[in-house]
Amino acid sequence: MPYSKDRVAKDSEIVELYLRRDENAIAETDLKYRNYLFSVARSIVGDNEDCRECLNDTYLAAWNSIPPAKPTVLKAFLTVIVRRIAINRYHSRTRKGQLPSEMTESFSELSDLIADDENVESTLDTTALAGLLSEFARQLPERRKYIFIARYYMCAPIDKIAKDLGVCRSTVQKELSAIRSALKEKLESEGYLI
Repeated sequence: MPYSKDRVAKDSEIVELYLRRDENAIAETDLKYRNYLFSVARSIVGDNEDCRECLNDTYLAAWNSIPPAKPTVLKAFLTVIVRRIAINRYHSRTRKGQLPSEMTESFSELSDLIADDENVESTLDTTALAGLLSEFARQLPERRKYIFIARYYMCAPIDKIAKDLGVCRSTVQKELSAIRSALKEKLESEGYLI
């Protein structure tokens, strides 16, 4: 059952198309989430051609994942997929010596909070750390939560965050500094070596 271009399908309708193996699922996903997914990929890989490839790979991965998966929040499900694909593409590009993206800049802001070890994954319990970061984000006031997630999860540029919030760049920078300080205290209190 194809949908009219005048009407954007609900997530549950799109998931149902995937479950029925109806190829309209991809068209409806693209219609509803293309711009959003493109911006997520762009904040990581920074190149329009790479972003288009990330989108295509995301749609294919969604097609191959649903079923058996049956996401209740399609946007979050697609975000996880596109981020994973974009990060893999980013790592592939940086190994080839290509230019870094906004992701490099945002992660470098957190570099003083992470142990200086070539194999961080072997020294940290990443599951526990992920839980700690989720807990930290949930406890932030709404504005700081938005800034934290936008900058360190979505790799959004500071100027975009400032524009979204209607504040100046320096305000966002001050908030990020306060967030990093609070995160450092949290990590130290939980026994992570800095």
